[in-house]
Amino acid sequence: MGEKKEQKIIVFTTLSPSDKGLILSGVKIASIFKKELCLAYRMHKKEVKNHRAYKQRLIDYTVPLKKEIPDLKTSVLLLQEPLRSLPEILADDYEAILLIADSSRFKSYSKAVTESPVPFLFINTQAPLSPFREIVLPVDLRKENSDTALWCSWFGRFNQSNIIAVAANEKRKESQGQVARNIMLTKKLFRKFDISHKIFKGNKTSLQNSFEAMDFALTSNTDLLVLLGSSVITPLDWLVGLPERKIIRNAGNLPVLLVNPRRDNYILCD
Repeated sequence: MGEKKEQKIIVFTTLSPSDKGLILSGVKIASIFKKELCLAYRMHKKEVKNHRAYKQRLIDYTVPLKKEIPDLKTSVLLLQEPLRSLPEILADDYEAILLIADSSRFKSYSKAVTESPVPFLFINTQAPLSPFREIVLPVDLRKENSDTALWCSWFGRFNQSNIIAVAANEKRKESQGQVARNIMLTKKLFRKFDISHKIFKGNKTSLQNSFEAMDFALTSNTDLLVLLGSSVITPLDWLVGLPERKIIRNAGNLPVLLVNPRRDNYILCD
């Protein structure tokens, strides 16, 4: 039998000064969940000739980390595959469970996000390091809300985070029932692990629930917004931009964990 691979938190570096914020967030997340930190860089075709130099730069990033945090497992990875197919490759071949990227580059990652079986954590690289303690979770009528609730529960269990759920306010009876079911399941999950949480009924329907949650998160000075991505993506969405792109663009210093509802997601192993 082959050696069991470590689950990894993957940081998409850019080999620029902005990497510092991404790597610090990666260190924080890897430490919370006790996972390996992997610093990755995707090379364009014209960059392949610099393969050795780029790998050395990634290794140089890990040297001070090993000195400061000896228990933190680290690795480096150079990639050439198309960005869109990278999340699945990283999940299948490298045991990636979370991908960390620069929020200012969301547009270039957007198609990768919609194909990804693992969440993306988008970080403003100029913002102070988040403690990920106060988390806002929008809850709408989609059954895939269980995926975002599960990630919140892991932060609650391993980081003692407090979760604030903002429930969509639907007008139709059937939709109200679907939101109520999602809230009931979310409460049940959080109570099972004794996770601190509050539930608020929002003013907006499921269509605007994520925007309302973002506004609440920004005015409440919380540390993380956990967001379920778009379930249906139309050509118009690609033209004018996905709702999650608008949220990430307007999130300021707030990190956004984006879960793709259109894929069976890989889960964190205790």
